[in-house]
Amino acid sequence: MTISGIIAEFNPFHNGHKYLLEQAQGLKIVAMSGNFVQRGEPAIIDKWTRAQMALAHGADLVVELPFLVSVQSADYFASGAVDILDKLGIDTLVFGTEEQLDYQRLAKVYEEKAEQMTAFLSTLPEELSYPQKTQKMWETFAGIDFSGNTPNHILGLAYAKACAGKDISLQPIQRQGAGYHSAEKEVAYASATSLRLHRQDRTFVDKFMPEGDLFNTSPQVSWDNYFTLLRYQILTNSDLTQIFQVNEELAQRIRSAIRSVATVEELVDKVATKRYTKARIRRVLAYILVGAVEKPLPEAIHVLGFTPEGQAHLKTVKKSVDIVARIGAKPWDVVTQQADQVYQLGKPEIADQTWGRVPVRGGVK
Repeated sequence: MTISGIIAEFNPFHNGHKYLLEQAQGLKIVAMSGNFVQRGEPAIIDKWTRAQMALAHGADLVVELPFLVSVQSADYFASGAVDILDKLGIDTLVFGTEEQLDYQRLAKVYEEKAEQMTAFLSTLPEELSYPQKTQKMWETFAGIDFSGNTPNHILGLAYAKACAGKDISLQPIQRQGAGYHSAEKEVAYASATSLRLHRQDRTFVDKFMPEGDLFNTSPQVSWDNYFTLLRYQILTNSDLTQIFQVNEELAQRIRSAIRSVATVEELVDKVATKRYTKARIRRVLAYILVGAVEKPLPEAIHVLGFTPEGQAHLKTVKKSVDIVARIGAKPWDVVTQQADQVYQLGKPEIADQTWGRVPVRGGVK
């Protein structure tokens, strides 16, 4: 049987995600971001609820990406997620993309030329951001000409790199509907951005989300719910450079800007430069909010939910993989658990995200 892997945020879970799951074959394993997501912000609803939605619409097993994987640039995000799915025995990685390319060929290119491609990055001007450098690398070594406005495609390239040398087939699925950041409402498939933006429009949510009622009744948060805490963390931390990926320049820019802004977006605008992209600044602010410091990634895999088929698959891999189904006195991943506790501060209605939680159970197919 085919074992398909999907890397996702489901922030929130919408009809496009349901379509992606429908295109995947066999047993479907999702490696999903926890309560903070890749672009550096809190997930709109908690990880357990998002896992429940995925299990209701095609996923067989949902496992959690640790905080220091989920809140990372594309290459680290992809590498960490693929490593987890590889341990769980997937043979196919299914992902949405704006471009229909032979990603398998690109994985082969990287497998053969990884050292040269990595060395090439170091020759590029320092004023270029890392995404811009990566774009030039792929153009030079694989002849791919693309804009920087295709985030799913950029992740697809990162997946190709992460799967290089692994026995994993890449199955790109043409992204449906509006663009990744589109706020349009008159579309066949609404984007996650649009659903977050128009979340108060119940008719819109019900039309483009298969679990609209669950979404509408769940506590919802955004950066606005954490700005006061973020400001406190910045003002009271005597050495921000101890925080993951914060250098002296960023620490100074953030300290200088925090006293004159009223929102996280204003802070991002003031701190970002050509070299430090807005996405990177949001991630750095998420690290500061959580108090994240560099730690080894957990060897164990934390399970958020499964169907009977997913549970049966776990039994076949548990001899070779350390599986955590319930976090007790012994921590699974200190940084992720710290992030969960911070996430709960966003709204008093948010349920405990760690202690006593057991995997969500999906129905029999």
